[in-house]
Amino acid sequence: MTFGQPFTGVDLGPSSMIEEGLPSQLSQLGWRIENTPEVDFATEGREAPGARNSEIVGGGAFKIAELVRTNAGEGKFPLTLGGDHSISIGTLAGMLSNYPDLGVIWVDAHADLNTPEISGSGNMHGMPVGLCTEGMMKDEDLRNIPGLSWLAEKPYKNRLKPSNLVYVGLRDVDLPERATIKRLGIKYYSMYDIDRLGIGRVMEGAFQHLTESNPSRPIHLSYDIDAIDPASAPATGTAVRGGLTYREAHYVAERTANSGNLVGADIVELNPSLSDDKGVAETTQMGLAVVRSFMGESII
Repeated sequence: MTFGQPFTGVDLGPSSMIEEGLPSQLSQLGWRIENTPEVDFATEGREAPGARNSEIVGGGAFKIAELVRTNAGEGKFPLTLGGDHSISIGTLAGMLSNYPDLGVIWVDAHADLNTPEISGSGNMHGMPVGLCTEGMMKDEDLRNIPGLSWLAEKPYKNRLKPSNLVYVGLRDVDLPERATIKRLGIKYYSMYDIDRLGIGRVMEGAFQHLTESNPSRPIHLSYDIDAIDPASAPATGTAVRGGLTYREAHYVAERTANSGNLVGADIVELNPSLSDDKGVAETTQMGLAVVRSFMGESII
């Protein structure tokens, strides 16, 4: 999926990681891999004010939601490769249909908490959390947006509880999103908090928040490659300086794997067209390493 943002090439991210050996690397970790062919997306469609390409993005997200819902319902671990972050409209909806009390760790430079009403750009890769979180949009409003009416119907009516969401790595947050985070009381750790506390205390705080009332709460990890500093991951469309270091990026993934609560994940926004060969190779290898870490690879 590339229609949730303005740059071409982000749809090449999944094939880049697969061609560099992701399936075999996961097999070596003990996973049995069941490949799902790349989802075919429409290239033309209607849109709503404040939601560019909404019919294309929403239709693609629905296909992803169906795949995620089916696989999670069969007890499998859905690992979704993006593509831009609008794919997570589908992954969140699909996971919530199986796990109504789902916890989410959103690792990203951005909050992705916009809706068509408050978005300054209309780019839907900045809306997956906003569209899928309780208290953000009414069903009748979703039905009026081309491509998103399915979110207002069963089995996709479950919404993410604000108290079940934790942000890690924020450093570029729109003003309306800041107000919404405060209004809903969403737990967050910005890069300032990571600098102040250290990544170890941040992740302990994240898991304490998500599991204090329910130690076995299922958790979904959504990992945007732009959470990582562009010095280590330059091939992405919304790079922001001052991100996670190489080790911090890995620790987030390692700690999530070690929790034993992880039931699904996605990794997004790797764009091979936005850097030179060296930058693409660095970003792809970084993405592969992060995936291996949250899928169980350890130092010893």
